Amino acid sequence: MAEPTIKADAVLALSGGAEREGASFAEWIAVGLSALWLVFTAVFFLTAPSPPSDQPVDSLRFVMTLIAVFLPVALIWVAALAARSSRIMREESRRLQASIDAMRQTYLADRQLQGTKGGASVERRLDEIAEATKQTETTMASFASNRSPKRHPLPTAHQPITSEEQPSLALGTSAEEIAPPLDREDMIRALNFPDTDQDEEGFVALRRALQERQARQLIQAAQDVLTLLSQDGIYVDDLSPDRARPSIWRRFAMGERGRAVASLGGVRDRSSLALTAGRMREDPIFRDAAHHFLRLFDKMLAEFENDATDEQISFLSETRSARAFMLLGRVAGTFD
Repeated sequence: MAEPTIKADAVLALSGGAEREGASFAEWIAVGLSALWLVFTAVFFLTAPSPPSDQPVDSLRFVMTLIAVFLPVALIWVAALAARSSRIMREESRRLQASIDAMRQTYLADRQLQGTKGGASVERRLDEIAEATKQTETTMASFASNRSPKRHPLPTAHQPITSEEQPSLALGTSAEEIAPPLDREDMIRALNFPDTDQDEEGFVALRRALQERQARQLIQAAQDVLTLLSQDGIYVDDLSPDRARPSIWRRFAMGERGRAVASLGGVRDRSSLALTAGRMREDPIFRDAAHHFLRLFDKMLAEFENDATDEQISFLSETRSARAFMLLGRVAGTFD
């Protein structure tokens, strides 16, 4: 019920300008001063001696008399109208600010609701993928257990073990140990997460990444921080950080810190930085999740940089996980 209330407040704030008060305090003062001045001038002319009747009327004197009488009244009402205009402008400014605040709260509420639904959808898909991964591991383990490996005689002290005589895999070997190493492109696509429910390539890459333990830990940590950030209306898709050169990422991966790698914290959105910093100070769960994600991403980057090309590092820096790393790293002082 919060969203309709906010929208109603915004409508009332915008329509409130139609209802104007009557006369303001400044206008009543202007009326009083005008009346007082007219009374004063009337008394002055009634008590002043009249000119001789045979003296001709001086037009210049008559004009100056009118100016002396009505010019103060005109100045009083100019000041009153200026005060009224100033009051109206202040009221309009307050109403406009109230409507902007109400619209911003409505926007954040809508984004938070969408983020909650989107996060639940992604979580459900990831749970399904994790369940499929467990079933694959169980199947592979059963397959390895049903195999009957050949029994070779133990080698003597002078008999070396040849490649043909090496023992086969132990029973119950997990799918992680026999799975091929994760491809760099799949790792990049998995860290960016699927764009939509129809992103088949993204889900295939994510499924492959979840079969590797370290990649699975990093992806789960990234999903946690992205969900927590969305609760404050922070979405990494809306961020436009300054792009750092691949050489800067390589220097950071090799352990360099300070001014040389400060450009990695290229997020300039003050609202996102302020909200994230406040959440880091006040929410211990968010702080622990952020530091856990930063450690895992740093470890992955150190291994990823060894044999990755500059193009692959550039693609990695554009992923959603990398943008979250840049935001959280700047707030946590990782690049200092």
